[in-house]
Amino acid sequence: MGAFLLPNENNLDRTIRIIVGLLLIGLSVFANLNGTLKIVFIVIGAIALITGLTGFCLLYKVFNFSTKK
Repeated sequence: MGAFLLPNENNLDRTIRIIVGLLLIGLSVFANLNGTLKIVFIVIGAIALITGLTGFCLLYKVFNFSTKK
């Protein structure tokens, strides 16, 4: 089970995901967005932030892809 969750993102990939995640969550909080768009920004931002912080992307795993060398 532990090998399933091994990091599969390199540092640049992780950094970009963290920045994008924080920007989307920040926009959802501080911009005047309607309900649906606000929820979409929060969900996508949270996914990007979590995958960036953990270094693991489930879609990369499903498609047998990795940016980590």
